[in-house]
Amino acid sequence: MQPINDAALEQLFSGDNARSHNAWQQKDVSGSVLHKLVELVNLGPTSVNCEPARFVFVKSAEEKERLLPMLSSGNRIKTQQAPVCAIIGFDLKFYEQLPRLFPHKDMRPLFTGAPDRIEESAFRNGTLQGGYFILAARLLGLDVGPMSGFDHAAVDAAYFAGTDIKANFLCNLGYGEPSALMQRLPRLPFDDCAKIV
Repeated sequence: MQPINDAALEQLFSGDNARSHNAWQQKDVSGSVLHKLVELVNLGPTSVNCEPARFVFVKSAEEKERLLPMLSSGNRIKTQQAPVCAIIGFDLKFYEQLPRLFPHKDMRPLFTGAPDRIEESAFRNGTLQGGYFILAARLLGLDVGPMSGFDHAAVDAAYFAGTDIKANFLCNLGYGEPSALMQRLPRLPFDDCAKIV
């Protein structure tokens, strides 16, 4: 593999628009783009290919109105304006899919009757997929606005009722308004967060 070029690095990480967006252009995000986004996310590595992340794309005006009261006050206006708000969850029954996702060995016994291992693996790998989600969205030309600040129990009840899926975080998607971007905040230098041993 060769390193990607500087333009790609800017689109993913260092460019002016590669930041969390809070204001949005009124430009639709098509269903085909959302399908492609999930396909890319699912190509990223997870433990035993478990893929516990689950996605709900809140796009319609009716569903936005249902979601908004579940958000903190600071997240409501930007979510209302965003073309899509993705709910990124993790499935605590992910291991039931392992026979088709990891067909060469039955890994279900590793998780059956082990709730702590299930929760840890689902949350860790689902969060990892959430990171892929942000990067894949940027690769597809979308801007992102990942968020905490919501009522987890209410979102779970509204969008994952009757399942073993739990909400992890939300991410607004669309085409951001560059003029509304805030200044990039400081980042830790290497020596303050890493070492080579």
